[in-house]
Amino acid sequence: MRAHPLLGAVKQVTVYVDGAARGNPGPAAAGIVFQDPAGVTVKAVGKTIGVATNNVAEYFALVYALQEALMMGAQEVAVFTDSELVAKQCSGEYRVKDASLKVLWTLVDHLKRGFKKVSITHVPREENKLADKEANRALDEASLI
Repeated sequence: MRAHPLLGAVKQVTVYVDGAARGNPGPAAAGIVFQDPAGVTVKAVGKTIGVATNNVAEYFALVYALQEALMMGAQEVAVFTDSELVAKQCSGEYRVKDASLKVLWTLVDHLKRGFKKVSITHVPREENKLADKEANRALDEASLI
């Protein structure tokens, strides 16, 4: 993968994340879309993650997004997800009870410390279509193999 021309130049980034599982658990993927402050998409990623639940896929998308934002040199990250569970667990409003999600939540909590500012906001599914498209594209391409 070649570096994005804005690598190291983007101080603020908006990220849309989505996880998808066909079956629960089932074949799963994460979709992540990065936009610059002007709303221009600078990177879109769809990654299959094997068999997982939808909630695990949602968290994986968030972990990947935060890692990628760190590599881009971002200092402020605004993440949007259609997973109310992920958004409310990351804000502390909901407790993380599931052991597999707790591991991923711990990674998110650690990665957040690499930024000056991080927000994780729940949005309606209709406002997260770009990330949903990336997750489903990855699943569709994986099913062709």
